[in-house]
Amino acid sequence: MAATPVLTGELVVLRPIGPQDAEHMWQMVAEDPEGARMTGTTQTFAREQIDEWCATVEEREGRHDWAITHGSDEYLGEIVLNEIDDHAASANLRLALRPGQRGRGFGGEAIELVLDHAFAEAPEGLGLHRVSLDVLSINPRARMLYESLGFVEEGRLREAHRDGEFWCDVILMGVLEDDHRAARAEQAAHRARDAEAARAAEAERRARRGDDR
Repeated sequence: MAATPVLTGELVVLRPIGPQDAEHMWQMVAEDPEGARMTGTTQTFAREQIDEWCATVEEREGRHDWAITHGSDEYLGEIVLNEIDDHAASANLRLALRPGQRGRGFGGEAIELVLDHAFAEAPEGLGLHRVSLDVLSINPRARMLYESLGFVEEGRLREAHRDGEFWCDVILMGVLEDDHRAARAEQAAHRARDAEAARAAEAERRARRGDDR
């Protein structure tokens, strides 16, 4: 499998996870119970496992693991494409951010960058046809984010995950390459409309300043 590339956006830079990320990844794993609850993470890890994972994950087949960074090289979270199936041209996506880094737009742009890479034709991208993920019904904020990026609900495993004393559903979502292209085209059109509106507003302001003089 090709090496994990660096992906650059307006807010974030995604780079391969490495040994330097072990400390911050350990903090996220060990000190973020709410993050674990929202993502349905039940497995526990030792610090030594995190160290080994960060040192070796780039060499593992069938996956790409990126550290999410902003303004520096510090690990703010991660986004992963795993279960990559070359025959089916499909993969699974997973996103996790450290406490304090959520709600800043980092996750949304990271997903866009990874989907752009996933659906781009090889060798520039992975040439995938489909990317899937799952999200818990107790995490509507994440679900709304995924829907805004083109993911659609494809199924629901009723009460498949235990949340403390209660049960919650696991929602299965997916996006196809055509869905993603359509979503990106709509985003580009929306940005173009916003830019045109901004230019018109600026032209009107200048005209008024001229009238004032």
